[in-house]
Amino acid sequence: MQQRKFLITGATGKTGVHTVNILLEAGHAVRAMVHKEDERSAALRAAGAEVVVGDLLDHDDLIRATSGMDGAYLCYPVRPGFIQGTAYFADAARRAGLEVVVEMSQISAREDAKSHAARDHWIAERVLDWSGVPTVHIRPTFFSEWLVFPWVLDTIVKEGAITLPYGAGRHAPIAAEDQARFIAAVLMQPSAHIGKTYTLCGPVELDHQGIADEIGKVIGRKIVYRPSTLEAYREHLQQYDLPEFAIQHFIEVAVDYQNGVFKGTDSIIESVTGKAPQTVEAFVRANRDLFQA
Repeated sequence: MQQRKFLITGATGKTGVHTVNILLEAGHAVRAMVHKEDERSAALRAAGAEVVVGDLLDHDDLIRATSGMDGAYLCYPVRPGFIQGTAYFADAARRAGLEVVVEMSQISAREDAKSHAARDHWIAERVLDWSGVPTVHIRPTFFSEWLVFPWVLDTIVKEGAITLPYGAGRHAPIAAEDQARFIAAVLMQPSAHIGKTYTLCGPVELDHQGIADEIGKVIGRKIVYRPSTLEAYREHLQQYDLPEFAIQHFIEVAVDYQNGVFKGTDSIIESVTGKAPQTVEAFVRANRDLFQA
């Protein structure tokens, strides 16, 4: 395969770091855009990536970052500004003549979403579509990594309980590494995917007691699902110094979760990459130390 050049934004993030390494291992040149220099960016540089410091809300940074690239992965955190950043990125991508952009959206992205972040993602998808930049949107359900975020993991470790206001809703957790394999595959061979939107899910749909059972099976400890209220959830999240924008998003997607927005399974990752995504059991086994009391 001919070597190509790819820009990966959010390169030290959960999907970004795996995407960088997969592309490098495949023999491609990678420009890793990071927000700051630290040990994570140093590891990417040591692996062979060109590391550039930049901000998705700085138009000039994006023009420099996309210059000379063949394709790019666009990933933005749950914070304000994604529509502005996407507009800047789309302009930079057009100037650079990018052949493909893979954009990280979310399964709850829609025009009537109550979450400000989810609606911003829906608008950002439209901005890229209107721009004419060849784009592939991905809409993952909850990452498997959600289970090791402090506001979820702490109650698992300390109390033997998943405490979330998700009711009897279900989803198939999808690991960041498996998403990265799909992202890299689409970047390397984009022609069949341009203009499409993919929902990315894991292989097995579970409710949260089912997820608790999988965790308990691996670590040898009884874990239960203890449904919370939205009000209690807000108070819990506020203990972790999260910005209100993120808290508002987490509250509203909890309602979406109860209403079935996050449910489903699919086989697109296995179909495109040749390897099925990992189960919850496999994810917990790989991260067993984090779940131990």
